[in-house]
Amino acid sequence: MVFLLAAAAAPSPLYPVYQQAWGFSAFTLTVIFAVYVVALVVAMLLLGSLPDVIGRRPVLIGGLLVLAVSMLLFIHASDVSGLIAARVVQGIATGVCTGAATAMIVDLQPNPQIGSVVSGGASPVGLALGAAVAGALVQYAPWPRYLIYWVLFACYLVLILALAALPRAQRAQARSEPLLDALRPRVGVPEKARPMFIAIVPALLATWAPCGLYLSLGPSMLQELLDVHNHFVVGLILASFFAPAPLATLAAARLHPTTRRLTGFGMLGVGVALTIVAVLTKSLALYLVASVLAGAGFGITFSLTMATIAAATAARDRAKTFALTFAVAYTAFSVPAVLAGLAAQHWHLRSTFVVYGVIEVIVVVVAALAAQRAQHTQKGVTA
Repeated sequence: MVFLLAAAAAPSPLYPVYQQAWGFSAFTLTVIFAVYVVALVVAMLLLGSLPDVIGRRPVLIGGLLVLAVSMLLFIHASDVSGLIAARVVQGIATGVCTGAATAMIVDLQPNPQIGSVVSGGASPVGLALGAAVAGALVQYAPWPRYLIYWVLFACYLVLILALAALPRAQRAQARSEPLLDALRPRVGVPEKARPMFIAIVPALLATWAPCGLYLSLGPSMLQELLDVHNHFVVGLILASFFAPAPLATLAAARLHPTTRRLTGFGMLGVGVALTIVAVLTKSLALYLVASVLAGAGFGITFSLTMATIAAATAARDRAKTFALTFAVAYTAFSVPAVLAGLAAQHWHLRSTFVVYGVIEVIVVVVAALAAQRAQHTQKGVTA
C-alpha cells in the first residue's frame, strides 16, 4: 500500500520540470494528473471483485507487474502523450492492487482495530514518501527525470518476490465463483452496508479533495506564490500534508469515536482555512503549519472511515467494497483538481486556491454534520 501510493505522488515534484521542458499549461498538468485517477477508478469498478474470487495474492502480483511496466513508460516518456500513457497504465495497476491490498491487510489483522489503522495510514505514508524522495532525487541525484522511477521499479520487483514467497497460511482465501462473473462491473456495496456507505461519502469527499489540489497544482503554487524553487523543499512541503496523518491516527486511536470524528473534521477544516490565509499573505511558515494540521485531520477522518467500512462488511465482500470506497475517494482526488486547473487558465492561481479552499471548508462542515446525523440515526435504530 505504501509503495502503491508512493508512485502516485512521485511525479508531483517533477511537474514543474516537465512543464519547463515541454511547455504545457496548468490545465494540461491537471489532466495528466487526472487520467491516472480515471484509469484507476475504471479498473476498480471493473476488477474490484477479482481478489474476492481468485484471491488477493495473484491479483497483487499481476498488478505490481503492470505497475513496474508503467515505471518503464515514465522513464521513456519524451512528451505529454508519453507521460499520459504512463499515468494511464499506472492508474490501471494501482486500481487493481488497492482493493486487494486493503482487503488482505484486514483479512490478516491480529485484532479488529489494527487493520483499519494500517490500511488508512499506509496511504498518506506512501504519498508523503513518494513526494519527499522524488523531490530529493530530482534536486540532488543524477538523472533527475528518471531515477525515482528506477527506484520504484526495483521496489515492485522485490514486493513481487515477497508475495510469491508468502506461506500458504498467509494467503487470503478465494471464493467459488466463475471468473467471468468476477469481471462484471459491481458498483455498490452489500445491501446491509449501503446506509453506512452513503453516510461516509461526504467524509471521503472532504478528506481527499485537498490531496489532489496539493499534488497537482501545489508545486506550481509553491514556486509562483511562495517563491520555493528547490525541488527537495517542494517535496518536503507536499509531504508535510501527508506525513502527520498516520501519527495523528495513532494519537487519536484511544479517543471516543465521536470525539475522534469531531477532532478529525475540526483539524482538517481549520488547516484548510489557514492554508487560504497563508496563500493570501504569502507566508510559507503558516502554509507548513496549515498543511500539518490539515494532514492530521485527513488521517484521523480517513482511518475512522476505513474502520467503519471494515466493521460493516463481511470478508467475502470486502475487496469490492474497499474498491468502491477508493473509487469515490480518488474521484474526489482528481475531479476538483482538474476543475481548479481549468479555473487557473482564466483566473490567477491565488484566486483559484482561495475559492477551492473556501469550498473545501464548506464540504468539511457538511461532512461533519452528515456523520453526526448518521450516528444519531444509527443509535435511534438500535434503540
